[in-house]
Amino acid sequence: MTSDSGARSRVQFGAGATPELVSSEGRTIIADAVVAKIAGIATREINGVYDVGGGTARAVGALRDRIPGARVNHAQGVAVEVGEKQAAIDIGIVAEYGVALHELAVGIRRNVIAAVERMTGLEVTEVNITVFDVMLFDESEAVTELDGKPRVQ
Repeated sequence: MTSDSGARSRVQFGAGATPELVSSEGRTIIADAVVAKIAGIATREINGVYDVGGGTARAVGALRDRIPGARVNHAQGVAVEVGEKQAAIDIGIVAEYGVALHELAVGIRRNVIAAVERMTGLEVTEVNITVFDVMLFDESEAVTELDGKPRVQ
């Protein structure tokens, strides 16, 4: 690896600019976990998404949430395949009851593609969405005891 002697990349970001991940100046490798995290955050931004992940991922996430100081795993429920120029993304969600699931999927897909392509320069070839469950408001508002404290107040 060579040291940077103050030279800056000539790639400009903005409208219409497409950064090159492989150039004569070097290669940029974006880890699967980075793409998964971006996709997970973009998914959670959409109204109507109650949670991300299937049963097992959500159970592990619930256990992690009980550990003091534990950080949220934004990549929970997201699987990705990242190549040199493209990425494919699989997302599992729990939707809020009453939301049109086909419209929710379109919104998630649009937001995930925009976020991943903007932040990484990768072309997103597909975003597959699996709806694992629908959460009723009565279920989400139920009071559950955790360490003697109500979970929802």
